[in-house]
Amino acid sequence: MPDEEPLDTGRCAACRQTFEFDPRTVETVLIDPQTTLPPGMTVLGSLRPATPEAVARSTDEPICPKCLSRARQFEATTESPPKWGTWP
Repeated sequence: MPDEEPLDTGRCAACRQTFEFDPRTVETVLIDPQTTLPPGMTVLGSLRPATPEAVARSTDEPICPKCLSRARQFEATTESPPKWGTWP
């Protein structure tokens, strides 16, 4: 059917559940495949400057609607987005 939007299937970068999405409109997060974390984030959740190599090898990974609604709910209840400390 020509009216249907093209769907893709992938795994959510946050919860790892498989879901269908429109690649043109899905929310994504940059993930470094070597660490499976966003560039510049440590396994302890702190931040450090992202290396150019980490950014270059990173890819956009989709986020499912359930995780997006949880993040928005968290932001609404705390009245601020989550904050992470920086790593010296």
